[in-house]
Amino acid sequence: MSSQNIQQSQHNFEQAQKLLPGGVNSPVRAFKGVGGTPRFFDHAKGAYVTDVDGNTYIDYVGSWGPMILGHAHDAVIQGIQETAEKGVSFGAPCELEIDLAQMVIDMVPSIDVIRFVSSGSEATMSALRLARGFTGRDKFIKFDGGYHGHADGFLVKAGSGAATFGEPDSAGVPADYAKLTLTAPFNDIEAVKDLFRQNKDEISCIIVEPVPGNTGVMDLYNNGFLQFLRDICTQEGALLIFDEVMSGFRVSSGGAQKRFAITPDLTCLGKIIGGGLPVGAYGGREEIMRKISPDGPVYQAGTLSGNPLAMRAGIETLSRLQEEDFYVALESKSKRLFEGLLAGCKAAGVPATGNRFGSMFTIFFTELDQVTCGSDVSGHCDLAFFGKFFNEMLNEGVYLAPSQYEAAFVSAAHTDKDIDNTIAAAERVLARLTA
Repeated sequence: MSSQNIQQSQHNFEQAQKLLPGGVNSPVRAFKGVGGTPRFFDHAKGAYVTDVDGNTYIDYVGSWGPMILGHAHDAVIQGIQETAEKGVSFGAPCELEIDLAQMVIDMVPSIDVIRFVSSGSEATMSALRLARGFTGRDKFIKFDGGYHGHADGFLVKAGSGAATFGEPDSAGVPADYAKLTLTAPFNDIEAVKDLFRQNKDEISCIIVEPVPGNTGVMDLYNNGFLQFLRDICTQEGALLIFDEVMSGFRVSSGGAQKRFAITPDLTCLGKIIGGGLPVGAYGGREEIMRKISPDGPVYQAGTLSGNPLAMRAGIETLSRLQEEDFYVALESKSKRLFEGLLAGCKAAGVPATGNRFGSMFTIFFTELDQVTCGSDVSGHCDLAFFGKFFNEMLNEGVYLAPSQYEAAFVSAAHTDKDIDNTIAAAERVLARLTA
């Protein structure tokens, strides 16, 4: 198949590289992991995005998860417009904050009190500070490949052993500060036990994505790992933080914690709760949340926190997620797409496996039967083949995440025809790549 005309995107990227680091404002957008030219988008509607050259794609990125209703949903856009006419920011309280707070608290089992911020990174950073302030302990545990935003403490990967201090994974992160971050392989119960034994009464919390999506969607549903984390935190006097920035309202109306029936002490949210506008939040047990200023000594503030446009977009989005059978329908179409893509790989003789939870999934090009941790991706997946597959799917009019380490997202706007067309496109691509 001939390549698309992407002349304007190429021109824009050349200009952007002179003005922005890597030509982008978030690294994965630069296509470093897949090669080629990033598409510059002009507009989007429903399940489709259209670039500046007029090419239209079936979109499975969905602004990295928020667009669960699809792009430019009529009710969300109308709500934003009505609110914008009254003013776009006050730097002061507005009633919409109360309305969205009550809605989230009613939907998420573990949240008694909530604080809105402006991004998922801000939510996780603030929740970590709160955990330290509540427990009086400085260290915390995260898992290899787990991305919880770009705060210094989170940009740490594992050392040579599962139970070692982390080393900075980014320039600019002080080594001494990184030593407060303890890392373990995801799904490794014994490694977590070792960390608690070696750091008795020093660990403030564990932070984890209950549905990991930042190394691709991981399989964690067979060994009781999340329940173990809940139990050991209770036993050791540490807090359990669920980072549901990605999975919150994506996998159920109450997030992954509702589906697993596991109650964290703190929950971080973002993406869907703002309907696509910049937003984040963290919430949890009242006795913990009351430690936040001005009620308590843990300081956190933000000029645009509780922004009225984001609050209204979130209200319009969450209200529609409570419609009867919304998640049943979303799960069904996600399952059909996921299974169709894997079947296409099998028919083409391409080694592949995958993980799916709700409307999040990742197809991994690997000989492994299962992908359960970040090292499975980095050490055993064919990243070069993924890059070829990604670019060929672009030429077929399908926009996937430009990295093997990311999740795909299905929205309510995707139709059966969209799914059929995506599966057919993948079959054509796989046939070309194996010819």
